[in-house]
Amino acid sequence: MKYRRVTSLRTPAQFRAYASDLGIELPLDDDLMAGENAPLGRPCRLPDGFVIGNRFCAHPMEGWDATPDGKPTELTTRRWRNFGRSGAKLIWGGEAVAVQHDARANPRQLCINQDNVQSLTRLRLALVEAHEEQFGRTDDLLVGLQLTHSGRFSRPNSHGRPEPKILYRHPVLDRKFGVPPDHPLLSDAEVESIIGRFVEAAQMARQGGFDFVDVKHCHGYLGHEFLSAHTRPGPFGGSFENRTRFLREVVTGIRKCQPDLRIGVRLSAFDTLPFRRGPDGHGVPEEFPLPHRHAFGVGPADPLQPGLDETERFLSLLEELDVRLVNISAGSPYCNPHIQRPALYAPADGYDPPEDPLVGVARQMRVVRHLKGEFPGLTMVGSAYTYLQEWLPHVAQRAVRTGQVDFVGLGRMMLSYPELPADVLAGRPLRRGRICRTFSDCTTAPRMGLVSGCYPLDDFYRKRPEAAALKAAKSSPDYT
Repeated sequence: MKYRRVTSLRTPAQFRAYASDLGIELPLDDDLMAGENAPLGRPCRLPDGFVIGNRFCAHPMEGWDATPDGKPTELTTRRWRNFGRSGAKLIWGGEAVAVQHDARANPRQLCINQDNVQSLTRLRLALVEAHEEQFGRTDDLLVGLQLTHSGRFSRPNSHGRPEPKILYRHPVLDRKFGVPPDHPLLSDAEVESIIGRFVEAAQMARQGGFDFVDVKHCHGYLGHEFLSAHTRPGPFGGSFENRTRFLREVVTGIRKCQPDLRIGVRLSAFDTLPFRRGPDGHGVPEEFPLPHRHAFGVGPADPLQPGLDETERFLSLLEELDVRLVNISAGSPYCNPHIQRPALYAPADGYDPPEDPLVGVARQMRVVRHLKGEFPGLTMVGSAYTYLQEWLPHVAQRAVRTGQVDFVGLGRMMLSYPELPADVLAGRPLRRGRICRTFSDCTTAPRMGLVSGCYPLDDFYRKRPEAAALKAAKSSPDYT
């Protein structure tokens, strides 16, 4: 399978023609507008009256450069200062912060507790100060903190030693990630304790000056796994009401102790089957019995396609809970990364894309467009824009201008080219040498235990010793 590189699409007409050849819709504007009256520069008023200064959002990412006890390091602070310098006015969490030690996805992930609150407070201040230095005001800047429990993908003590916390037996993922048949499930009492930790973490986030918390429900982590716990017995599995009990109890607990703290949810709006590397290196779906009862947002009879009935029920529940900030993603980076973050190059433990990555971008945008149409009162952030590369601002402007989404979320692009939002809003040409080309080294390096960063395009990381270690590992005959 060979896909045309985005860089080869030189004009809007070529981009449209290639999208048509792929059978997808990716509308774009030919000309970009700059300034406050431009669609991407237009402020967004939240239902509570707060005005966010523009339509760019910095996605939360998982860091690998905190201290062993979960405090930020100079590398973490540099990344957060870059978020502040980016020009984005919505900072969705900065990065995932574990609510307790055994909830960490890696041994260098940030962790929130009383010993770490002051350091997280300083981290937020570094971001805000960088933003003010660059743009002169912060009264229209909204900064949140993403609260996470890694659940099935917990690795708190060694990047090479999984310590999964699972809600149910998954016939494919248990085998894929070596979870033995007698591995204990989280008990209802343990779930209640984790709910308490989320509530306490939200209190500490408020203490640290954060404007909102994200109760993470995406990418295969614990909150997301609750949504697919159809086979779990008891109060946290089976029915839709039970599978959303975790969310309801966390939100209710936060509201009781911090009624003025905003709450958001990053949601994998749809899943798909787990994929594996096929004989030719491209991803192929795992064999799975039907009906598929171990996913969220899919049709049980056709789990390769989004099925949004329960997704819409979930968003209706968010409205009932007065949770108005929603960040839409999809799938999981551990078992179907082409769905979640379309890329041309696979990470070390991944597979080559089974479809043109533009198809994955269009799929996520189509789902967000549908959900925004059904729930106009929710403030929605869209994902998967980075793969658009030079055409990112053109597609993003069209999506915001026509009401398909409220905010354009950027993840990997913030590592290689954090100033992209500022350049777009100022009408400056994009710096081609900084545009993320989805080489996936920002995934491969952490999976090897190296610190987070963009090794191909950021000179700061290119000169670090980890860059040489990464290059050597990728040159090894064992690298796949």
